[in-house]
Amino acid sequence: MDVATARALAEEHLAEALPRRWQHSQAVAATAAEYAARLGLDPDVVVAAAWLHDVGYAPPLVDTSFHPLDGAALLARSGWPGEVVNLVAHHSCADVEAERRGLGDVMRRYPDAPGVERDVLWASDATTGPDGQRLSVAERVLEVVQRYEPADLVSECMVHIAPQLAMAVQRTSQRIAGGPVAASVSYDGWTDAKPLPYILPVLAT
Repeated sequence: MDVATARALAEEHLAEALPRRWQHSQAVAATAAEYAARLGLDPDVVVAAAWLHDVGYAPPLVDTSFHPLDGAALLARSGWPGEVVNLVAHHSCADVEAERRGLGDVMRRYPDAPGVERDVLWASDATTGPDGQRLSVAERVLEVVQRYEPADLVSECMVHIAPQLAMAVQRTSQRIAGGPVAASVSYDGWTDAKPLPYILPVLAT
């Protein structure tokens, strides 16, 4: 199981059925590959997970209707390494939405593994728009909220996890720069993205 296999599997399930999701996945994988190369990470783990992170959206794979879990279930059945399966299950702080959907017990079947690889996947996803465009975390949060509507569960969870996504991006950038990794995140520049007013109280907590 390697990057090429991951790309082929993602393409099989997304390219025709969900072309916009396929565009997003290609861009996330490209960013993850760049970060992995600069940080000396195994691409067959983090880049493979980046290719596969949204495969659970494919209609034939829908079971729980929560794509991180449906994708992870496919990979576990198919014999993918646990590191890849767990990264897909937990990508972009998916445990928060899993709990809100009543799927916390299912999510806990997949061990979470905080660290460099998880940060790279989260950072790559959190800075890539639905058409593959590069965005800041603030812009990505705003895009999701506007696309799903503010009261939607996806929007509410995205706002809630924004600080954790921002921290993953910041830690990844700091590691690439070779400097110390800060324990807290800076929100400099968030106001430039004109985030919706209800995002700001979350960032202040």
